[in-house]
Amino acid sequence: MMRMTVLASGSKGNSTVVASSRTRVLVDAGLSCRELIRRMAIAGEDPSALDAILITHEHLDHVAGLAVLARKRRIPVFFTEQTHRAWVRMLTPKTTMTYAKWLDHLQKEKEEEAARAAVQESGRSAEDLCEIPAVSLEDIQAEAETPAAARTDPAALPAVEYFRAGSNFSIGDIDITPFTIPHDAADPCGFVFASEGIRMAIATDLGYMPPNVKQAIAGSDVLLLESNHDLEMLRDGPYPWSVKQRVLSRVGHLSNHATAEFLSRDYDGGAAYIVLGHLSESNNAPELARISAEQAIGDRMSLLGNRILLAEQAQPLESICL
Repeated sequence: MMRMTVLASGSKGNSTVVASSRTRVLVDAGLSCRELIRRMAIAGEDPSALDAILITHEHLDHVAGLAVLARKRRIPVFFTEQTHRAWVRMLTPKTTMTYAKWLDHLQKEKEEEAARAAVQESGRSAEDLCEIPAVSLEDIQAEAETPAAARTDPAALPAVEYFRAGSNFSIGDIDITPFTIPHDAADPCGFVFASEGIRMAIATDLGYMPPNVKQAIAGSDVLLLESNHDLEMLRDGPYPWSVKQRVLSRVGHLSNHATAEFLSRDYDGGAAYIVLGHLSESNNAPELARISAEQAIGDRMSLLGNRILLAEQAQPLESICL
């Protein structure tokens, strides 16, 4: 048996549990740790049973609760190397230099240059002028007690594993195929999960449907697919024009129309469930997304195949078990 439980899907946070009979992975952690644990409890999922967290990309609505949840429950986290680096940069405090500090920096450089010149004139080496003080246990303890040493690294994780798009790997009895998606992130990925003859795919946050994505998700029994916005609602909506351009771009988000086009032209028709996810609260309406997908699928819909479900932002979707 395999199970997919969408805990949240939308611009305010995304997270999904994919489980087999003996392995559980969390895909993205875009809500706070407390909210993720609360929603897992509602859905009947045990956070302490998670074997791994997989990250699609580093945008905040996919990683907001990652560090706290991973550290609290000692869960290893899987990224691409580029995504991990981008996430660490995002969490690393940025410092700026004031004019006064810049002047101090210049003065120190001048003093160091003068010291080097003096060394050269004297004919003695820099090593000769340096004394290495002994370090006592008390010195080490005092250093450890300073506020700077006591602060924890905001990007610290219990364990980090890297994967690459296009290269399969396994966690427990789940085989995972990561694939590149077109989105404005460092190295964004979607996933196909396979176990015991069942395939479940997650493909959200993509500006269009390239051939590699179509090929990767073919043959899925459950497909979580983006249907982010209605084109007219987005164009007439409240977003600034620059944001509208980003959403509409080929590295933005998939519209209802684009999703319907894929479902009518390229979708193989074999899924038991199609879950429409990452719906915009400002630029879409659930019924618009549903009607668009249902019309695209047409007479292929039945009680046993191609059932359309809508993932929500505010509450978990009932688990899909196959």
